[in-house]
Amino acid sequence: MSSTVETVPEVRAATRAVYAAFILAGVAAASWASRIPQVRDELGLTPSGIGLVLLSLAAGSIISLLLAGQIVARFGSSRTVAAMGVLLGVALVAVAIGYQFGVLPVVVGLFAFGFANGSWDVGMNVQGAIVERRLGKAIMPRFHAGFSVGTVAGALVGAAAVALGLSVTIHLAVTAVLIAVIVVLSVRAFVPDDAGPAPVVTPSDPTMVGSTAPVTKRSRLHDALATWREPRTLVVGVFVLAFAFTEGAGIDWISVSMIDSYGTSAAVGTLAFALFLAAMTVGRWFGPALLDRYGRVAVVRVLAAVSLGGLALYILGPATPLAFVGALFWGLGASLGFPVGMSAAADDPAHAASRVSVVASIGYCAFLGGPPLIGFLGDHVTVKNALVAVAVLLIVSITIAGAVKPLPEPEVMS
Repeated sequence: MSSTVETVPEVRAATRAVYAAFILAGVAAASWASRIPQVRDELGLTPSGIGLVLLSLAAGSIISLLLAGQIVARFGSSRTVAAMGVLLGVALVAVAIGYQFGVLPVVVGLFAFGFANGSWDVGMNVQGAIVERRLGKAIMPRFHAGFSVGTVAGALVGAAAVALGLSVTIHLAVTAVLIAVIVVLSVRAFVPDDAGPAPVVTPSDPTMVGSTAPVTKRSRLHDALATWREPRTLVVGVFVLAFAFTEGAGIDWISVSMIDSYGTSAAVGTLAFALFLAAMTVGRWFGPALLDRYGRVAVVRVLAAVSLGGLALYILGPATPLAFVGALFWGLGASLGFPVGMSAAADDPAHAASRVSVVASIGYCAFLGGPPLIGFLGDHVTVKNALVAVAVLLIVSITIAGAVKPLPEPEVMS
């Protein structure tokens, strides 16, 4: 174990940098999401129309995620997150200006936004897993709590911008510049991706065997392709997909459904969105203690049930106050699924980048299929009632949650 005095401040600095990366990613996501109703109205889109526009963001993310394992393995998590932070800032500026000229500029901007977000996501999760191993305790949910803190901040600023009549262009453009500058500065504190001893495991599981052979482009490609054939990795991916769908549906549709189904103002709809995100933040911040005490499987199953209850209250509640309560429990229950899935994917440091990439790719299919599915259903049964689709995937997540059980500790060979 490498625990020299010099590495303590290094790991602490890296921890702060990972928090910054997650927070900034959250700010970016919520800043865009908080202005979806205004962009929709400016473009005159139906629920299915805005669903198709959101599909471009998801498509960019999926394409990026399919390449992210290779990108992070070659360039490292620090350079990947920095580059994608700049690209995301440019994309958000394009959306901020382009929505005044029609749908096409928004679609192009959101595709670039999604592409940047995908590799950024894998890069910061790989770095987060490295820091988690160096610290020797569960901290990944708290990094994702940082993402939720960012989304709450972004949503509250968005609500204030709406209430004050600030234009979408000024709001998103200023946010984009700040994100790009801060992320480039913060990732300088990331530790190297090969930091710390890489455990060598016994050959009882051929997919987990460590190697001292030099890493080549060919070996990285072979590792990436082999990962797509690992049953546990694929099931963890489906588990993450269910929770990503649950989280994404709240982010994309709470504001819209509050306005359309409950008749609230745009500002109140955005506040319901912020409450959902705040509940996720609380769950992610206090979740590590529950995970350490009760284990991943038991905790995520209970929280999936909590999210189901909140979703039912949100859909069936006859009044706005009950919808707010439902949004709170929906967000609280959805809080740990995604970060726990990322930790499960990164259990073996030797294959962390490729497995996180695969799991994230599968999970982000929720963002690819979710917006158009909810949108098309919303055209027929209202967006609020279309959210029943989320309940179906939450039930699936409960049944397959056993896949996120930690892998056995590898035997270290001296």
